Amino acid sequence: MNKQNLISLYMHSKNHKIKQRCLVISNYKLRSAQPDSGFSVIELIVAALIIGILGAIAAPGWLGFVNRQRVNKANDVVLAALQEAQREAKRTKRDYSVSLKIQDDIPQIAIYQGTPSSNWRNLGEDVGINPEEILVLTNITGENIAGATIADLSGEKTIKFDYMGTLPNADLGTPPDGSTEAPGLKIVVAVRNSNIKRCVIVKTLLGSMLTEKDDQCGDE
Repeated sequence: MNKQNLISLYMHSKNHKIKQRCLVISNYKLRSAQPDSGFSVIELIVAALIIGILGAIAAPGWLGFVNRQRVNKANDVVLAALQEAQREAKRTKRDYSVSLKIQDDIPQIAIYQGTPSSNWRNLGEDVGINPEEILVLTNITGENIAGATIADLSGEKTIKFDYMGTLPNADLGTPPDGSTEAPGLKIVVAVRNSNIKRCVIVKTLLGSMLTEKDDQCGDE
């Protein structure tokens, strides 16, 4: 075998070894990259469980927040209606009233002078609340008359302001045991299937008002 053939054989052998090494390295890189190319079934299951647990923890808090926003807005509507009626009574020197009723399971409210006629509107619809989600309770048993207990709204319940913005012929209720303060005329709003409540209370014959929440609104 001459020198040229030996060199050719040597180069062929060397190229073959280089190709084998490249193939081994390529296969190793491919195997090393495969675990990072996606998630295993177990990893996906664990991730789904974590997301589910976090969702279960967060859901009640979020629902409570949403419910509080609803009753706050509805209560603001009631307070604004009473304030508007009182303001208009003083301005026009005429009696003005706010009435509430339930129509087809939906609470409605009206501000008016004389009789409510067509002034009824669904409670909270103008502030983006679904009225069907709101409950209204009250201790009002007659015009400007407070009863002993708070119950679901039934029939029409009215608070009237005279030309001075005060409550004519009012009975603000009997003070509870241990107190000298009458309960006042209460309008309570709540969310169905929830303990969250807000209320407006007309406390004095002069028509002063305050807002309360939850237990401070009184027991049903």
